[in-house]
Amino acid sequence: MNEAETIRYHAAHNGRPAELDLLDQTKLPGTLTRLVCTTIDQTHDAIQRLVVRGAPAIGIAAAYGVTLTPVDAESNSSLPEAQAQYRQTIDFLATSRPTAVNLFWALDRMRAIVDDFSGPVAELRERLVTEAIRIHDDDRQMCRSIGRHGATLLADCKSVMTHCNAGSLATSMWGTALAPMYHLHESGHSLEVFADETRPLLQGARLTAWELHQAGIPVTVCTDSMSGSLMRQGRVDAVIVGADRIAANGDVANKIGTYPLAVLAKYHNIPFYVAAPTNTFDPELESGDLIPIEQRSADEVLYPCGTDSPRQTPEGVAVVNPAFDVTPAELVTALITEKGVISEPDTAKVRAHLGP
Repeated sequence: MNEAETIRYHAAHNGRPAELDLLDQTKLPGTLTRLVCTTIDQTHDAIQRLVVRGAPAIGIAAAYGVTLTPVDAESNSSLPEAQAQYRQTIDFLATSRPTAVNLFWALDRMRAIVDDFSGPVAELRERLVTEAIRIHDDDRQMCRSIGRHGATLLADCKSVMTHCNAGSLATSMWGTALAPMYHLHESGHSLEVFADETRPLLQGARLTAWELHQAGIPVTVCTDSMSGSLMRQGRVDAVIVGADRIAANGDVANKIGTYPLAVLAKYHNIPFYVAAPTNTFDPELESGDLIPIEQRSADEVLYPCGTDSPRQTPEGVAVVNPAFDVTPAELVTALITEKGVISEPDTAKVRAHLGP
């Protein structure tokens, strides 16, 4: 079994509880270790602390987390009581991260199983396990499809830039923004990748650089403030990033620092691509202005190497730490999904792509 696999699940067996087994991304790249969750509280904490991160991976982890609900199928619990317990779990896990819509999409799928079920309590648990596994498997197929569609846009590029981590660590495999790179690499076309450091939590430097290096794909880390200079020097042929939520008009919420990257790409006439599955779209939101933006702890900025390291700002100075920013659709050259490519996205194109 691959030690770097982002998410594993072990179903309950012979009295042994179910386990959600996560690669602990807070410890990378220094330590390859795993965190095993057997309770809902542990799952919520793992999502909130970014042990597991990336919109698709959060959704998968939350789906498995529902199956950890302590419903005793052998007891005299009635079906309505069990359903109430599962709904309580779903509502609780939904509070772990507010921006990534995949979390709510996956939990809604689990809720539908609970709401529509009539039968033995033990069978309900099995149905939920089956649905979580299906969500996980669907994500694997999504990664390959995005890789295939995105590769057509990057096939003539020698170097690309990406931000944060939208690779295998953020999904079940390959990722979204990195999927075309893996697809091309598998086909013998290797790109040079510039990975933005992605402050304040350094997901680009710690995670993207780690997984691309492990895969044998040439990767160079640059600080976020170096991106424009590299573009001006003609060293970047395209920019490709992932997304945590995409509004109906094509506006994109992604890791903080994505918006200025898109502005720089526009100024330098460099294509700016966003890769995300269709379950990252939120057609209920007309524009990105309506996307809730998670505000994270100031400690992530004050102590970028952890709270046991020296403070990096003076005492008494205020800190702002939004986890995401919104890139307007007008700055997006194309959206890449498992269904294909939406060039120059707008509301009509997005709705047509998503279908009824």
